Amino acid sequence: MPYAYYEITRFIACIGFGIFSFQCFQNERQIEGVIFIVLIILFQPFEKLALGRTLWNILDVIVSMYLIVSMLLESEVKKKR
Repeated sequence: MPYAYYEITRFIACIGFGIFSFQCFQNERQIEGVIFIVLIILFQPFEKLALGRTLWNILDVIVSMYLIVSMLLESEVKKKR
């Protein structure tokens, strides 16, 4: 993919993680809020972290799984309300 794709992806991820973090702190879920702040720092587009392709691939899979599980758990909580 072109380099601009990764820059845009990082920028969108930072915005999304920021929104998620804000919502978590509003709902008094501090641990999740801190996790999203760490993800903002990790995926921020301004200063690149040279972790290598393999480590970035592993982190991408872990973060994707965390987001999917988080969404599923959140939908379960909303169903119970």
